[in-house]
Amino acid sequence: MKRIVICGAGEVGRYAAEVLSQDGHHISVVDIRPDKLSSVEEVVDVRSIKGFSCHPRTLLAAGVPSCDVLIAATNQDEINLLTAALGKRMGAAKVVARIHNRAYIDTSDLDYCKQFDIDHLICPEQLTSAAIVGNLEDPGVMAIERFAHNQIEMHRYTVVDESAAIGAKLSALDLPLGVRVAVISRDGHPFAPGGETVLHGNDIVTLIGEKRHFKQVQHMFHHRTRRANSVALMGGTSMAEWLAEDLLRRNFSIRLFERDRARAVEISEKHPKITVIQADPTDPQEFQEEHLEESAAFIAVTENDEHNILGALQAKQLGAPLTCAVIHMPTYVSLLEHLGVDWPFSPRIVAAKRLLKLVDDSPVKKLATLAPKVAIVYELTAGPGGSAVNRWLKEVTFPKGMFVAAIQRGTDVRVPGAEDRVVAGDVLIVIGHDKCQKTLTELFIR
Repeated sequence: MKRIVICGAGEVGRYAAEVLSQDGHHISVVDIRPDKLSSVEEVVDVRSIKGFSCHPRTLLAAGVPSCDVLIAATNQDEINLLTAALGKRMGAAKVVARIHNRAYIDTSDLDYCKQFDIDHLICPEQLTSAAIVGNLEDPGVMAIERFAHNQIEMHRYTVVDESAAIGAKLSALDLPLGVRVAVISRDGHPFAPGGETVLHGNDIVTLIGEKRHFKQVQHMFHHRTRRANSVALMGGTSMAEWLAEDLLRRNFSIRLFERDRARAVEISEKHPKITVIQADPTDPQEFQEEHLEESAAFIAVTENDEHNILGALQAKQLGAPLTCAVIHMPTYVSLLEHLGVDWPFSPRIVAAKRLLKLVDDSPVKKLATLAPKVAIVYELTAGPGGSAVNRWLKEVTFPKGMFVAAIQRGTDVRVPGAEDRVVAGDVLIVIGHDKCQKTLTELFIR
């Protein structure tokens, strides 16, 4: 159990407190607003401290000098940077600052982590944008996760009825050497497949491997392709700006719809490569005049969840091939997939996932769940005492369903083959069931 101090009881802070408390950590929350603290206390057993997070007396009262993790998650970047820097100076073992401004992530002018002794910067907009862009680059994918400095990815597909993979054994599929099928879910039941497993229609297959190989495999299981290189964005929010900049770097053309004239002009002047239109894209006449049905996707990114949901559903009815709604209330996300929204994304959820990874410093870390109990993604650093260290992988007997998905050695990341070996200091990405931590410790650490 860790002692964690969260500064800021807003959206990200509150959700982080909920998620981290579920893992049994002792949580203290700092905020100047009593109503926000009361809101957190209603759903999570936390210790609340009223005060400014960048004041040393407040941080002392919160126990920052002896805490394991300090998370600065107010709605102001500069306060978060100052809070994290103060917290580190006062003795916090690890500090994380939430930021919005892209300038604080860009290290070309100044490395804020290094200058302020901050362990990690986390930007929900950046993480959400990366997830959306990943789905746009592979339109048939159901979900994407990234590991090992984003060089290893997990993609999940539904095997469509027209797929040539139906009836084929996995061993007969022409998969690149850097990609493996980790899990198959059939009729709602996930299992770890073997080489003799035969694919059925509507199977959900989860693959893991090197990012560069997925363009070769995405058409094996589905036939959805990107029809255009343009994207329609509804809402002139900071999230929209993050997404537009990331899409422009990948040669998408952007039409951004913003009802407020002043905000539309501001974005147009700030981002001259974006086509900014002061209009409501869900108006049927506007939708048809702009031929939005020809876009690759319609993405709703206003600050209002209800507007995003209704906008995405309306766009779907009007002919948008793919729709995405950015949702701030995580409880909505699971509902939207059944309503017809192709990709619901919650910045709070993606930020919380990232925080969980940063907080976890156990020898064998759980990075993601591919299928509950059946396939978990673990990360660990190989030690000199592991029984499988310095041996060829082909000589190691792994439990069913367990395999080394990637080896990171220095800056090099690769998917290993049978002729590879693990050496002390390697960072491993391993797929295994939910109770294999002891086995992993014996094989690669002890």
